[in-house]
Amino acid sequence: MMEYKEVAKKTINHLYSAHASIRTSGIDPQIVALAELYVSQINGCAYCCAFHAQELRDMGVSQEVIDKIPGYKHSNVFSKKQFLALELAEAVTFLSEKIETVKAHLAEYFNEREIVELTTSISLMGALNRLRITLGDKS
Repeated sequence: MMEYKEVAKKTINHLYSAHASIRTSGIDPQIVALAELYVSQINGCAYCCAFHAQELRDMGVSQEVIDKIPGYKHSNVFSKKQFLALELAEAVTFLSEKIETVKAHLAEYFNEREIVELTTSISLMGALNRLRITLGDKS
């Protein structure tokens, strides 16, 4: 394990500042946390999965809903906005050919700023997952 947060403190702090900015941007924090948990699940970051699952529980999201995130396509517990956020998280994480289709649907439920903030959050979470998995504590 490398203390990457200390080795490149200024750079890593910029990443966390960007994350904090997204969380105070006005987009629904539950939607952001839901997408961040799914990205972390896709990428296999154990630390981030535990962190965001607890964060969602603290926001009042039931464990039943959290448990269904990986199978969101086959569940009716998610609102349309939540479903689209999960769909975007998957499309961006895998750089899927469905990105344009997903973006078209997003415009029905999210404004441009929210789309940018959510996409940035998903992209940033992918980077943070990779840093944690590659350089961080595996606990």
